[in-house]
Amino acid sequence: MGIEDANPRNFGNRLVAAGECFGRLCVGIDPHEALLSAWGLSLDAEGLREFSLRCVEAFAGHVALIKPQVAFYERFGSAGFAVLEEVLAQLRESDSLVVADAKRGDIGSTMEGYALAWLDENSPLRCDAVTLTPYLGVGSLAPAIELAGRENRGVFVMSANSNPEAEAFQSQVLDRSGVTVAQQMVDECAAYNVDKRAESDSEYAYVGHVGVVVGATVKTPPNLDHLNAPVLMPGVGAQGATMEDVSRIAGANAHLVFPNVSRSVLSEGPDVADLRKAAKVLAGRG
Repeated sequence: MGIEDANPRNFGNRLVAAGECFGRLCVGIDPHEALLSAWGLSLDAEGLREFSLRCVEAFAGHVALIKPQVAFYERFGSAGFAVLEEVLAQLRESDSLVVADAKRGDIGSTMEGYALAWLDENSPLRCDAVTLTPYLGVGSLAPAIELAGRENRGVFVMSANSNPEAEAFQSQVLDRSGVTVAQQMVDECAAYNVDKRAESDSEYAYVGHVGVVVGATVKTPPNLDHLNAPVLMPGVGAQGATMEDVSRIAGANAHLVFPNVSRSVLSEGPDVADLRKAAKVLAGRG
């Protein structure tokens, strides 16, 4: 039975199924200058392409979720986006799911444009999911959330990020109820993820498509009990968090949480076999 046959076609269930198959892990493709140099590659679009295609060979069909960091492609302009289109086309041929780490966020027709770029079936940049920034309000993200739902794709909304500046802001209490900014983001996303088993007549527990990003280094993380959607959890490895931190934050929702690693895996390159081995070890499949 393949991943597509294991659960309903919606993004949340497909990602959970991929986690069961490959282990719950998201591996980033982050071709920043230091790694290009360490791999002996040129600091141009050709080096970017070589780096990226080695990552595709190493991870596609071997890890649950792959996350290209869009910024490292944007810096090379149209040549960089051409490489990204090639990378995404190859990743779509595998059983791994792909999230574009684009962190888009705007209002109205501009947000709709971002949604079409990353989630529409006819876009050469289309991915299974995209990261979004909610600080114009979660409601401003509706064009992407709604399109993702129609296309059986997903979104990951920034909620509790791992950098100190974000935590200082996102842990602020909004009112006398004691709800933090981060918790408010999670709660608003949860409203999109109601269980739809009754509608779909499915035997599987429905997992929603509006996920969140919660850093594994966050000291006081938001409660995820009612989200019912995947959680992307950066900060493991080079940023100092461990899998024990992931388990602490995930609680009873471990099957929905996907730790995100980049440098701790990519530093094992450039050999494809070494990259794949490092990812599988972290995913518990090594």
